[in-house]
Amino acid sequence: MNTRNGKKLASVIGAVCATVLTLSSSAAQAATAESDHSDTLAALKAFQAAAGPGAAVHAGNGSESWTLSAGTGTVNANRPVKADEHIRIGSQTKTFTAVVVLQLAEEGRVSLDAPIDDYLPGVVTGNGYDGTRITVRHLLQHTGGIGAYTPSPGLKTPPSNPDGTFNLSAVVRYALDASPPVSAPGEGFTYSNTDYYILGMLIEKLTGQPVHKAVTERVIEPLDLPHTLFPAPGDRALPTPAVNGYHGVRVGSFHVWVPAVSHDPSLFSSTGAMVSTLEDLSAFYQALATGKVLSAKSLAEMRTARQVNTGTGYGLGLQTYEPSCGGTARGHSGGVPGYETFTLTMDDGRYVSIVTNLLMQVGRPDAQLRQLMDTALCEDAPQRD
Repeated sequence: MNTRNGKKLASVIGAVCATVLTLSSSAAQAATAESDHSDTLAALKAFQAAAGPGAAVHAGNGSESWTLSAGTGTVNANRPVKADEHIRIGSQTKTFTAVVVLQLAEEGRVSLDAPIDDYLPGVVTGNGYDGTRITVRHLLQHTGGIGAYTPSPGLKTPPSNPDGTFNLSAVVRYALDASPPVSAPGEGFTYSNTDYYILGMLIEKLTGQPVHKAVTERVIEPLDLPHTLFPAPGDRALPTPAVNGYHGVRVGSFHVWVPAVSHDPSLFSSTGAMVSTLEDLSAFYQALATGKVLSAKSLAEMRTARQVNTGTGYGLGLQTYEPSCGGTARGHSGGVPGYETFTLTMDDGRYVSIVTNLLMQVGRPDAQLRQLMDTALCEDAPQRD
C-alpha cells in the first residue's frame, strides 16, 4: 500500500473513531443525567407535551451541571435540544439592559429616582403620559403605569426604515400611542416592554453608543459569554448550532408546527432581541448573583422586589420566585416568536435554565413550566417543614 494513502486511511479511521467515541460519550452522559434526575425528566416531559416540538432544561448546583432534553429541536428529526445551542432569549434581555442602567448609575451618569424626562426630554409624552412623573426606577420595575405593548412581526409594528430595521425612538412612540397609561406612576405593577425600550434610548443617550454595542462591551465581553450576542439591527441570522423556533398550536395530542416568522432584532431591541444558550444564561445569572457584574449596593437595589403574585416578585430587571424547598430564586423569563425561556439562580449555587422552541399565544403551559423549574431546583434540596 502506498505510504501516503496509508497515512490518509489511518487519519480517516482515526477521525471516525473519535467521532464514534464522542457520540458514545454524549449518549452515555445523557443516559446518566436521565437516570440521576428522573423527577426532573418527568417534569420536563410533561412540560414539553404541552409546549413546543422540543424542550430542554440545563441545571446544576455550583459543582456540577446536567442537561435533559425532550422532543426535538428540529421538526421531523430526532434532534435533542442541547445546552450549547443558540436560542432567542426574549425578555431575558431585560436583565442585561437593567445591568447597564445600574452601571451608569454607579458611574453617576443617571439617578434612578430622577424623572426620565431629565434625560430624554419630550420622549414620554402624549396619550396621557408625563415623563416628568415617571422615574428611571419606575421603568426598571414596571411601576410607571405605562401600558403593555408587545410587538408582533408584520402586525403590531411601527413604520420601519427602508432596510426593514426599526429605530428605538419610533418603537417607543408607537408603543406609547398604542397603549394609554394604566395607573399613576408608582401605584401599580404593569409588565410593559415599552419601559425597556425607553431604557434602551436612555442607554444610547448616556453612552453615545447603539444599545447593542453598549450591552456587548459592558456585559457580554467582560463576562466572556462566548455564545451570547445582542444582534445589530439587520442581523437576523441565528448563529449555528441553533435550536429551530416554531409557531404552532396544540389541541390534545394534535399539533401543527410551522417555522417561526423571521424578524429584525431591532423590533425587540433592549426589551428582547438577544441570543444566547442555556449554558451562557446560567453563567450570566450566576456571575450577577456573586457580585461579578455590579457593586453590592447596585445588586441589592436590583434584588429589592415588589410582590407581583403569591411567591413571585419583580425587582429592577430581575424576577423572583420562591421554590417549594425554600429560599429565593432570581432570574428572568423570556418569550419571542419561536422561543420561550426561563433562567433562575439561587445564592447557594443552584440554577436552572429552560427553553422550548415555541411561544404559545393561548393555552400556555405555565403550570408545567413552574413545576419543571421547582423540581429542577429542589430535587436535591430539603423540603420545607
